[in-house]
Amino acid sequence: MASQERAMPFIKNLASSDRKVRTSALTSLHTFLSAKHISSALSPIDTLKLWKGLFYAVWMCDRPIPQQNLCAELADLIFTLPRNAVVPWVRGFWATMSREWQNIDVLRMEKFLLLVRRVVGAGFKWMKLGGQNDKKGGAPWDEARVGDFLGLLTEWPFSLSEEAELPAGSEDNESLAPQTIPVGMKIHVLDIWVDEAEKVGMLDENDKEASKILQQISEYVDRLEQKTTSPAVRVRSKESLADDRLPASRIGASIAKATAEDTEMADEGNGDGASWDGFDD
Repeated sequence: MASQERAMPFIKNLASSDRKVRTSALTSLHTFLSAKHISSALSPIDTLKLWKGLFYAVWMCDRPIPQQNLCAELADLIFTLPRNAVVPWVRGFWATMSREWQNIDVLRMEKFLLLVRRVVGAGFKWMKLGGQNDKKGGAPWDEARVGDFLGLLTEWPFSLSEEAELPAGSEDNESLAPQTIPVGMKIHVLDIWVDEAEKVGMLDENDKEASKILQQISEYVDRLEQKTTSPAVRVRSKESLADDRLPASRIGASIAKATAEDTEMADEGNGDGASWDGFDD
């Protein structure tokens, strides 16, 4: 299907320096994406163009509260999309962040770190059948959604490669296609994934399905630690798996503690408490 750019006149307004114009463009985007026949037909290039506009909407957004609201609103767009459009949409997000990461200055980095956190959190929530409406964290997990979202994590922030896997159809548009996956973005996701997993009930030991998902993510991180060529990613992967909220980390800590106690007791039992002054003459 031909690019729908002509049907998306609000793209440029998403990056406007005028807050009212940006707000109006975001409203138009919601309406646009909620039309199933339109959002399902978006090409990879269309998705990248939309995310480029959204990236600069965040770039231009000032003041903490508006920034927080905007990041949450953009992350929650996946709940507006039809099921078959979510994976290409989130893939477009990771591709855009990978492309733009090195251009983000120190003063703006914090709000983009928040955007990444919100997208990861929304993705974990989307993996449950209750989705955005699962307020108490009791909805069952959707196996297909779990596979889709975790697949995107291994394709981008948990990828073993430093080279980006380009969205199909974007190879000929160098201005939109990323070349590499930034180490900084990988490190940030390693820093926050346990926090976001906890918020959706993934650390609940009584939820067997959640435990399986948690184990799966932990295996991805462990594989990243073992095979990454980046020393910084290797160190942060190891630290991530050592989080004491993770079951494997708690078990490891208990074993280490028990081993230390056994060693101490053994040392104490090796003597009778008396000192030896040598043989009498």
